[in-house]
Amino acid sequence: MTLLSAQDWHQGQKYQSDNAKILREKTPVKAVFMGNSITQGWADMRPEFFKDHGFVGRGIGGQTTPQMLLRLRQDVLELKPEAVVILAGINDIAQNTGPITLKETLGNIQSMAELALAHGITPIICSVLPTNSFPWRPEITPTQLVIDLNSQLQRWALEKNLVYVDFYTPMVDEKLGLKSHLGYDPVHPNVAGYQVMEPILLKALNQLLK
Repeated sequence: MTLLSAQDWHQGQKYQSDNAKILREKTPVKAVFMGNSITQGWADMRPEFFKDHGFVGRGIGGQTTPQMLLRLRQDVLELKPEAVVILAGINDIAQNTGPITLKETLGNIQSMAELALAHGITPIICSVLPTNSFPWRPEITPTQLVIDLNSQLQRWALEKNLVYVDFYTPMVDEKLGLKSHLGYDPVHPNVAGYQVMEPILLKALNQLLK
């Protein structure tokens, strides 16, 4: 690890200038999407979806929930969106930044949601997408861990009267992985995958923000 990467472990500089522009121009933000490469790919592949609905993408490839929690203030809270869409956890399961328990992952997502609520921002808790293998970590079998994390997220959202968005059910195949026509690998959606996700999310957002 270089000194620079150690200093910016959470990659807080990535969206610094974009955030400053939003604040300078006082651009209203309907929702910020906080996440990893799945969220980053969503904004990259479907820019019109974000532009048309006043959404801002703040995904960073490879990130885990502790990294997201560190940059939540600058990438979400300071932008004062109406809602934050939290889609996170798969890279924790892949141990991208080291071993972490599901309890710790859940706690980080809970902390992001609670901080959002404290700032008058409505959190939307998203399921982790189905995955049964990691191309970059073949020694890890994520199938049951994904199911367990989603179960915990859904249960907690229900307890707290928060919206839980289920992407898992419509995208899972018979091997408990991502349907092949919805992804360009076992983890990441393609355009067809995002087109499945979008109406599900919009329905939840419209109900919350009408």
